[in-house]
Formats: sequence, structure tokens, C-alpha cells
Amino acid sequence: MLKNMEGQNVPNCTFPVREGDAWKQVTTDDLFKGKKVVVFALPGAFTPTCSSTHLPRYEELASTLGENGVDDILCISVNDTFVMNEWKKDQNADSITFIPDGSGTFSDGMGMLVDKSDIGFGNRSWRYSMLVNDGVVEKMFIEPEVDGDPFEVSDADTMLDYINPKAKKPTAITIFTKPGCGHCVRAKDALNNANLGYEEIVLGSDATFRSLSAVAGSTTTPQIFIDGNKIGGADDLEKYLAG
Repeated sequence: MLKNMEGQNVPNCTFPVREGDAWKQVTTDDLFKGKKVVVFALPGAFTPTCSSTHLPRYEELASTLGENGVDDILCISVNDTFVMNEWKKDQNADSITFIPDGSGTFSDGMGMLVDKSDIGFGNRSWRYSMLVNDGVVEKMFIEPEVDGDPFEVSDADTMLDYINPKAKKPTAITIFTKPGCGHCVRAKDALNNANLGYEEIVLGSDATFRSLSAVAGSTTTPQIFIDGNKIGGADDLEKYLAG
């Protein structure tokens, strides 16, 4: 039975963290004292659900969570600091603080350390999220205790809905581009000038022209989609932004 720690203090731990060429000791007081902190914990860096969905959505909603009183967002996994540092770079997750619980001390203290030896992981953290106020757990979202790796309640949207169900979430924008495309540069400049974040899918590395044709019904670039709606190319985007 996994442990719900609502109303209790987080475990008192120290995390050895590598910053550049130096070691740094980060304590739970450093992370939680006097702060409102969102934590999401997961089984492992570079694993499919963690890399494709769990972490990226917290990064996407980081500014919105900040606007709603959250001081920091922590990603905790039973991995060493070198792995966590590389994963952060790979994910471009600049808004998230990555915490390496390499020995599983924090996860064990939370009652969330589980044996995943059947898939060669050894002891890892169960997937969960929590809101922590000044070191005290206010709310936990613990994934159901079923086989596999459930991902139903510890997502960023569930956390934001708990903190403020009326919070305005950022617009979802995707732009298909290709290298050397001047119109693509113009479209990205227009989005940047409007302070709109976007996901860029580069043809040749992230997708193929066949993929673009299947999604957009066109092979010209750029192709911009906003909240699931096709806007079109750079000219269409400029008209859209002009209102």
C-alpha cells in the first residue's frame, strides 16, 4: 500500500548535485522552506511516458503555475545527477528543477519507493505528484496501484486544476518548418513578437514531408496550427495575429 503524506512534512534529505565541475549538497530545506512547490516524481529519466508526456507538460504549464503562486517545480527520480542533468538538456526543460534521488532516500521516506526489478530497474519511485507548502504536503496525486506504469492523475493539468480550476492555460501552437525557409523564420518571429510559445517540428529531423502532407494537406512550409486549428502559412499567421 502506497503512503499518502498529506498533512505531513516531506522527508529530511540531502541530494548530491553536480553543477558544472563541482559537487553541491542540496537539502530539502533549500528546496521547500518558505516556498510553494509542485513536485512530480517518476520511474526514470529518458523513459517513454516520462519523456513524451509527463515532463513536457509540466514545462509547458510552468509559467501558468508560476502565475498561480507556485515558486518552483521539482522533478524527482531515482537516477544519479549526471543522468538527470543530461535529461534536462535533452528535454530543454529550463523551467524545471531536476532532483536526483539516486539512492532513493527521499522516495523511500515518502513511502513511494517500489521494486521494479522485473524490468531491470531495481528500486524506483512510483509515479505521483504533490503540492508542498513550506515543507508540508498539502495534496498528493498518486497513480493507482496496478500493473505497469499508470499515468492518470499525476499530470500537470490535474495539478493546475487543483490549484486554480479557472486558470487560463497557454495556447497550444505547433509550427512545421524546414531548414533554410525564410517564411518559417518570419512566422517564428511573429510568434515570438506576440510572446506566444510554440513547438517547432523541423522537416527532415522531426518529421517527413509525408507527415506534413497527412496533417496539413500541404507540403509547403511553414504550416501553423493553433489549438488544433490549421492557420496556414506565414501570411495567414500574420493576419490571424492582427485579429
